[in-house]
Amino acid sequence: MTTFFNTRRSFMTTVVASLILSCCGSAVVAAPESIRIGVAQAGGGEPITWGGSPASVARMNNWLEQEFTPDGIKVEWVFFKGAGPAVNEALSNKQIDFAYQGDLPAVIGRSNGLKTKILLIAGARNNLYLVTPPGSDIQSVEDLKGKKVAIFRGTNGHLVANNILAAHGLTERDLKGINLDIGSAQAAIASKGVDAAFGGLEYFKLRDQGIAQFVYSTQGKDPTLTRQAHLLVREEFAVENKQVVQRVVDVLVRAADWSSNESNRDALFNLWTKSGVPYSTYSAEFDNQALAVRNSPLVDEFIVARYRAVADDALKLKLIRKEVSTDGWFDISYLQQALDKQGLTSRWQGYDKTGHAVVPPTAHAHSQKRP
Repeated sequence: MTTFFNTRRSFMTTVVASLILSCCGSAVVAAPESIRIGVAQAGGGEPITWGGSPASVARMNNWLEQEFTPDGIKVEWVFFKGAGPAVNEALSNKQIDFAYQGDLPAVIGRSNGLKTKILLIAGARNNLYLVTPPGSDIQSVEDLKGKKVAIFRGTNGHLVANNILAAHGLTERDLKGINLDIGSAQAAIASKGVDAAFGGLEYFKLRDQGIAQFVYSTQGKDPTLTRQAHLLVREEFAVENKQVVQRVVDVLVRAADWSSNESNRDALFNLWTKSGVPYSTYSAEFDNQALAVRNSPLVDEFIVARYRAVADDALKLKLIRKEVSTDGWFDISYLQQALDKQGLTSRWQGYDKTGHAVVPPTAHAHSQKRP
């Protein structure tokens, strides 16, 4: 009798153990059916895409699709006319897994409890411009006082616009600010529904059409007056799909490498025209700027300092209600592994918190030697 029960117990233990191992094994190897990437732009072209970022190179070349289709994993790109704020909502509702967006929206999302990890930079030092309808009497930033000005609030251009105003003795309260998305702001400039608008490279097309004129540009000025864009991932997704996240980062680092090659400048701008934005726009936006500076994926001192400053400024301007810490937000382990695998550890220059190149220790030592 005892032998029977011992045998039965041993059998049941083996079955339970097998089931546990089976379940655990499935949890480890199971892959998502799809990878959903949110883009904080309305996009354009067919299929819908965008330009101006190395991440968009991966989109246009179907590099992520080529990476994951053999495994039966679908890559879904979701574009948001509502830009960063709309992306945050989708992240909150777990409708997307990754997001390409700007610094301020991500900070706002973090302040609201979104648990994300910034993986790499996907467009550094993006410029901001102030434009008006042709013939406007607005000749400088100072002339905006009391004027009707379009600002896309909650986006990464919003905070830079405020910093530009502050540098010229103004605040947003000195304006008749109107919250308009990118498309609506362009239409308002064209119809003279606003006196001026802050925006990005989309205004070059209007300038070339004689519909807008540029009053101010951050191009070539203080790097801290630029906007940063990144790729982030929901923490929960990353924990459950580490290898998938690594493969996504691998592909985007490859795209950043190609996009940073000056010999590809013409091909890059032509590729980006698939978004419906003309070549001349990208040529103007990147004029006299090294591709490797704008398209570097590195999370260096400059990037970390900019995100900390964005968090601090957002609190001062009451765009967020509580202090946001950026500590532990950046997870560069995937980036570092991608750089190591692709032999790109020395590919890009690192920059200090002010945006100036970091001098390698050896070079600094040589500079201290007496002639």
